[in-house]
Amino acid sequence: MMRLNPAAALALLLWCAPGVPALAQGTAPATDTAQASAMDAELFYQLLLGELNVRGNEPAVGFALVLDAARKVNDPALYQRAIELAFQARAGDSALQAARAWKQAWPQSREANRFVLQILVALNRVPDSSDALRQDIALAPAQERGSAIAMVPRVYARVSDKKQAAAVVEQALADYLKDPATAPVTWTSIGRLRLAGGDPAGALEAARRGQAANPRAEGPVLLALELMETKTPQAEALVRQYLQDQPLPELRMGYARALLDARRHAEALAQLKLITGQQPQFAEAWLVQGSLLAQDDQLPAAEDSLKRYVELAQGQPAGEERSRGLAQAYLGLAQIAEKRKDFPAAAAWLDRIENSQDLMAAQSRRASILARQGRLDDARQLIRAVPERNPAEARMKLMSEINLLREHKQYRPAYELLAQASAKDPGETDLLYEQAMMAEKLGELAEMERLLRRIIAAKPDYHHAYNALGYSLAERNLRLPEARQLIQKALELAPGDPFISDSLAWVEFRMGNKAEALRILQAAYKDRPDPEIAAHLGEVLWSMGQVDQAQSIWREGLLQNGDNETLLETLKRLKVKP
Repeated sequence: MMRLNPAAALALLLWCAPGVPALAQGTAPATDTAQASAMDAELFYQLLLGELNVRGNEPAVGFALVLDAARKVNDPALYQRAIELAFQARAGDSALQAARAWKQAWPQSREANRFVLQILVALNRVPDSSDALRQDIALAPAQERGSAIAMVPRVYARVSDKKQAAAVVEQALADYLKDPATAPVTWTSIGRLRLAGGDPAGALEAARRGQAANPRAEGPVLLALELMETKTPQAEALVRQYLQDQPLPELRMGYARALLDARRHAEALAQLKLITGQQPQFAEAWLVQGSLLAQDDQLPAAEDSLKRYVELAQGQPAGEERSRGLAQAYLGLAQIAEKRKDFPAAAAWLDRIENSQDLMAAQSRRASILARQGRLDDARQLIRAVPERNPAEARMKLMSEINLLREHKQYRPAYELLAQASAKDPGETDLLYEQAMMAEKLGELAEMERLLRRIIAAKPDYHHAYNALGYSLAERNLRLPEARQLIQKALELAPGDPFISDSLAWVEFRMGNKAEALRILQAAYKDRPDPEIAAHLGEVLWSMGQVDQAQSIWREGLLQNGDNETLLETLKRLKVKP
């Protein structure tokens, strides 16, 4: 049989079908050296045909050809390519088949085993993942084993039943719970999964057992700090026990932040003074200490702390965290100068903030934390306290406050704020659009329609308004022919937009054209696998009796965003547990 030079064959194959990986040279077993050293023409043709089928309309055929080729040459790169093709076709079981074939061929390959683990978890087959998890940790290099165990909660972050995941992990890693070197990190991972599953008492018990295995371990303390945020009794005792003997400054800093979240400012300040006294090069502590002292009107001490932070931060590598920290320090120093009525000095500090977005982003993040603690008024005030030197910065502040209110479902004050802004600038269509969306959230649909039609009249190429109005009509099953016309107009203005295509499909579904709705949604979801589109695609499949396919799509949507309102409402309305 004719033999092709491997390099020439691969170059030709890649040129003909982009996306085919190079075969992993030197990775095959010694008995397969001849196969790894050269690719015969038949295999080359098989791979090429597989890729062409994938690029055409037969992804399953392409997957089968590539997987068969992977088995013939026993090459990891081809096994991985087969998995990628299955992912592209959204065929989870096929991806698992390819991963297991790779793992069988290469039983000591951690990469192959990790694909098996990740696919099982993505398919929500948590109990089946136990062996793969155990092998993943066993195959990790000894010096990386602790880090691998610490990453386990991320592996299971998207599963629906975190309690089940915690039990599976505890069973799979039982041997590491017996080893004093790995027990703390293992208990920490189990505790994090328990906490994510709504079991703070179980998480606290895991933190206790981890600390009992090694009182100086960091993981159980970090878990205890997370539990303090949930107001779990006795979690603080674990933190304070760790802090008694030369703690890491980062962990004392975490405790100080937990105290701040609990509004125990005096105790937080005491912890910060310990850090700045014992670790004077720890910049973050100076920043927070200065901010607290400024709140208490201890202006000289606050100014000294903030200036010390600036000095330390300026010696650090440039980056987003440093930029935002400096912006916060400059703002604090400006506020101190303003309290002293030294307005030129205040302006000078503000002028040192290089990018107003840094400051706004930092304040928005702090505001979000306050709001999550039930301090929405304080959060809004924090945003409003940011100085504005031009209309762009004023607009940034407004939208930051609107986003905060929307995030916490405070639609009425968000609507009123937008109405005030629109009244000042009636020609600003973006503000009108946001106001219309708030009206919809409030159930004031006539007002929403009035605002959207006002936008269309003022700016006929504003495709968002056509789409929003058409979708709203379709969602309420009203004036469907008009809804279709509006959405088709939006598609003319923004051709190929998958979200507008989703709206059009929803109109077709409401009009009883299920096959057309399915065709449009499948194309939209292929272009943009978004949970919003997944909700509609799944419902259409469900209505057509394709229950398994519907549940598979919904699971994919939940993996992307488990909090998506449209998807969760769809599942609740249809009484489905994917």
